Order: sequence, then C-alpha cells, then structure tokens
Amino acid sequence: MPIFDIYSKCQKRLRGEAPDVFQYQNFPEPFRNQVIQILLDALGEEIYPDSESAHAYGMIHRILLREYGVFLLSEKSHSGTPASIDIFTFFSGCNEKDKILDVIETSFRVFELASENNAFRESPISKKPEALIEELNQRFYEHGLGYQYESQEIIRIDSKLVHAEVVKPALAVLSDKMYEGANDEYLTAHKHYRNGNYKDCLTWCLKAFESVMKAICEKHKWAYARGDTAERLLAICFSYHLIPSYLQSHYSSLRSNLESGVPTVRNELGGHGQGSIPVAVPPYIAAYLLHLTATSILFLSDAEKALK
Repeated sequence: MPIFDIYSKCQKRLRGEAPDVFQYQNFPEPFRNQVIQILLDALGEEIYPDSESAHAYGMIHRILLREYGVFLLSEKSHSGTPASIDIFTFFSGCNEKDKILDVIETSFRVFELASENNAFRESPISKKPEALIEELNQRFYEHGLGYQYESQEIIRIDSKLVHAEVVKPALAVLSDKMYEGANDEYLTAHKHYRNGNYKDCLTWCLKAFESVMKAICEKHKWAYARGDTAERLLAICFSYHLIPSYLQSHYSSLRSNLESGVPTVRNELGGHGQGSIPVAVPPYIAAYLLHLTATSILFLSDAEKALK
C-alpha cells in the first residue's frame, strides 16, 4: 500500500514538528503498528497451519526462539499460540531496542528470501519486496528513528542526506559479486556502530576499504600480497593508472588524501596497542569514518569502471 500524505501529517510539517534529529531508543506504538501492517501485507495472515504464510512466520519464530534461548517470545502466549501472534505480541510490548530491531531485521530477511524463492506465488504484493522495504524505511524516517533496512541489515544513520547520497550508493556498489568480501566487512562495521562498538567499527571500515582495492587488483590481475596494507594497495592501484596519468598531476593530493583518510583514523584510534590508558573512540569519529569509507569505495569503484 502506498504512503498517503494525509492532512494531519501535512499540518505537522507546517508546524515544524517533522523530525530533523534522529533518535535511536524509543519506538512509538504507531510505528510498531505500521511495521506489523507492512508484514501482514508482505506475508499475509496466518490463517491455515500449513499455508505459505504460516511457514514464513514459523521460520521467523524459530530463529528468534533459538537465538534468545526461549520457547515463547511473549509472556502472554502459550504453547498453542500461532507463531505470528507470538511475534506480534512480543514486538508490540518489547522495551529492548535491540530486540525490536531483531524482529524487524529477521522478518524482512525471511520475507526477501521467500520472495526470491517464489514462496508466495498466490500473493502478488509479496513479489515486490522493494516497495514494502521502501515503506518500512520511510516509516523509520517519519518517526524520527535513525535506522534503515539496507542489504538485509538494519543500519544506523545519522544524516538522511549523507545516507541517501553516499552510504546507499556505496552499498549498491558493494552488492556486486566482486565486492562480496568488502560488502560483508562494511556491513559488519555498521553493525558495530549500531551496537556502540566504535573501535571495532573503525577496524572493519579499514578492512572493507582494503578489500575493495584487492578486488580491483584481482579483477585486473595486478599483483599484490595478501598482507598488503592500504598504503601499499593504493600505490599498486595508482601505478596501474587506476586514476589516469594525465589526471594524477592535477589531483596531486588525491593519493595522500586517501592514504591519510580511512587508514590513519583507524590506526590512530582503533588499531595497534593502546598502552596503559584505554583510548575511547567517540561516536562522531566512527560515523565520520563510515561515511569516509563509503565515499572512498564509490570513488575507487567509479575509477575502476572508467578503466579501458
């Protein structure tokens, strides 16, 4: 179902009540209800025990039960409660941020998997997960929640503009098979950022940055060593004119900017020994490096596409 710009939403914007700063803890009841309605559109109602919908809800249910080490999600449920009811009851009353996001991420992963395998042949709306994922992400934004569902992961965002113009295009690039390793590493960096593990976020940003260059080297059969650092990998890429020679002089600072960007921030704050005094990585540094990594990935992939 499309999102309608109803009168009350227009009035909120006119009064300046539209969210311009994201929050990450409180998931209001209207948002949760909207997510449930999206999932009902996606998977249908669990009317018959052997229906395709029941199988999908059952898979979501089993994943959550096993990961949490419980037999029921909600205290209000019992052994005969249908899986969808237990999931929705738990989701509606849960006060733990991470578990709320668990339900959303797991449900949409199963939904995408089922759609890819044509498990919902009888439901035409379920053949188009993109529209429902787009609605989910718009609902996050409407309620001022700094999250988006991208590449089968819930990722945290701090700026809608930066996410739309930098992070999302970078994830699209990384969906290419040649960047499979870098994609896993960059999504892992986002997961650490979401969970407040900022040092680990820096480490995985650097891994993704290096993996993109290794993928480019492998595609073009440029020799490199598995243990090469980002600085060495950049030197190899430049030596093979990843950036055309006639532009390298014009962009004389480009290489130094790349070399002193992602690797330096990570090495200063997230890598090597930290001595006797623990080094705390502020969240804004981790956010900066996530965005810087995305920008660097876009730059390198665009340069690779332009190679002849």
